[in-house]
Parts: sequence; C-alpha cells; structure tokens
Amino acid sequence: MDAELNALRRDRMRWNAPLSEAHAELLLDRMALEPGELTDLGCGWGELLLRAVARVPDLRGTGVDTDADALARGRSAARRRGLDARAGFTEADAASWDVPAGRVFCIGASHAFGTTREALDRLGRVVRPGGRLLYGDGFWAVPPGPVAAEMFGDGVLALPDLLDAAAETGWRVLHLSVADQLEWDDFESTSRLRWQEWLLANPADPRAAGVRDWLDTRQRQYVREYRGVLGFTYLVLGR
Repeated sequence: MDAELNALRRDRMRWNAPLSEAHAELLLDRMALEPGELTDLGCGWGELLLRAVARVPDLRGTGVDTDADALARGRSAARRRGLDARAGFTEADAASWDVPAGRVFCIGASHAFGTTREALDRLGRVVRPGGRLLYGDGFWAVPPGPVAAEMFGDGVLALPDLLDAAAETGWRVLHLSVADQLEWDDFESTSRLRWQEWLLANPADPRAAGVRDWLDTRQRQYVREYRGVLGFTYLVLGR
C-alpha cells in the first residue's frame, strides 16, 4: 500500500494492543507510578506512556521505537496535552536501550529482543532495582492450529510457560491479567476500521480492490484461525 493509506491505517486505534480503558487504568494503578523515570520500549505512539505521565506531575517519560510515523503521532499528542516537557520520543532499537528507569513498559514488543525469555532477561537490565516492569505479550490460550502457529511463529508460549520464563529470569509477578474477548474484538476491529471507512467512501479508487482483499483476509484469519486461540497477558513484574 502507498504512504497515504499506510498513514491512515491505525488512526482509529487507541493503542496497539487488546486493552480497554478500564484495564489500562488498572495496570497503571498496579505499576505504583511515582516521580522519576518511565521508559516505554516499543512504545508505538505511546498512549499509555502519556497517560502515565499525566497521572504523576514529576514523572518523566521516554518512548522508544523504530517506527518514525508512530513516534511523530506520539510527539503530536504530547504537545496537544501539554506533556511535551516531560514526555519525549526517541527513534531507537528497544533491544539495545540500556538507560535504567524505575518504571518500564514493554507491551507487544518481545519480538524486538528475540524470544520471550530473551526479552524478560534483557529488560531486567533496564529496570532499576526495586522498580517495576509492565510486560505485555501474546500466549496460546488453547493449542493453535497449523495456520495460527505459522502466522505467529513458534516463539509464542502457553501462559504457564510464559510465567516460568519470568521466574527463571528473576522476576516476581505482582499482577497478572489477560485481555478478554471484547478487548480482542475491539482491537481487531479498530485495527481495520480506518481502511473500512476509506473503502466505503472510495469504492472506485484503483487501490480499493487491494484494500478490500487485505481487509477480508485479515478478518477471515482472525475469526477462523486465532480468535479465542491467541491470548494476551499483562504482567506487572518486580525484582
């Protein structure tokens, strides 16, 4: 797809994970935010980072990602909300980030580090002693079929195995919750919504057939292959 359509695709998404407003507030509560430094590794446009910074007047946030368009969206949102003096966005590889912080987010970005275990091990070198990590990752809620397994790769773990990986890398689980079906359905729908709206408004555009095929394929994959199969957990971890 061209740059115009790519820029539109995530417009209707609040964050790039299956997460409700109430669930997000719960996670921020469990992170026990305090004045100091917060780093969001693989931040995208940093919506949760901005909400955290808005909660605590002396909390400074840094979002790290390689997606320049998402970072630009985050900077724009920070300016609109008057948070740009305390929330910055840096284009960099999350896996090589080594600036310690008392609070760290890493949601849906374990692939940047390699495996889940490698991510949890590496993040232990970024969170300050006594700090907290909000870690979000996919897991198999039930054994996947061959198509889902191929789509998401062999690095996805069952939830008990993911918790074992956290324990083996020195973490204690302070909070565990998982995305429910409504959160998943809303996430999947909003990830396609802006293109659906564009397609309805531009049915004769030469690009419409390609957009329609992409949308129909993604919806079919979700409903047939991984709805109720792929889960997503949020862990607040300490060490």
